[in-house]
Amino acid sequence: MELDIMLRKRFIGLFVLALMFAACGNGKSNGNDQKTLDSADQKKSAAANKKNILFFGTSLTAGYGLDPTEAFPALIQNRIDSLNLPYNVINGGLSGETSAAGKGRINWLLKQPIDIFVLELGANDGLRGLPVKQTIKNLQDIIDTVKTKYPNVKIVIAGMQMPPSMGAKYTNDFKNIFPDLARKNNMALIPFLLDKVGGIPKLNQDDGIHPTAEGDKILAENVWVVLKPLL
Repeated sequence: MELDIMLRKRFIGLFVLALMFAACGNGKSNGNDQKTLDSADQKKSAAANKKNILFFGTSLTAGYGLDPTEAFPALIQNRIDSLNLPYNVINGGLSGETSAAGKGRINWLLKQPIDIFVLELGANDGLRGLPVKQTIKNLQDIIDTVKTKYPNVKIVIAGMQMPPSMGAKYTNDFKNIFPDLARKNNMALIPFLLDKVGGIPKLNQDDGIHPTAEGDKILAENVWVVLKPLL
């Protein structure tokens, strides 16, 4: 009889200890779960608080012939991340895009909030010899659309130049499109996106038009100098 009582007491004691360990274990698990939830909430909050920078342009923005991580908008994102700045870069580049095509596409991209808009269009117009007045009107329409949708948006326009083979008058008129629009609309201006890259064979792909990965690093610097004060 005494043995049975002792065994029962021992069993009850072990059972109580097991419950205590289980309770402790559940407490730790709940604590870890709470930390995980808190971390997830913080990440969601950080993502929600980030502002968007839309790069809207041609194959130069899209990074034609390059890995997407080598295109200059991606390099800008890397720079932003290294400085812990709350901005998310959206690459809205499309190969072959003209100013007219861009005007038809811009509304779709503006469905997401935009805080900074970098406009890189016109190069394909120039290479096709399209009328300068037409390019100016299309670019102005895009700018107006962006401002109407987001009145507080900051806009950067990337300057472009044509080769002399397009003729002196056309080349000069085309070059003036971008500084003129920048002044008219109070926008920041990248004087020449391809500065220190255009016309340099080793920094361009075989087509002589699109930069290599090394060339895009220089493009990123050309953009960053103008973009940084706006962040």
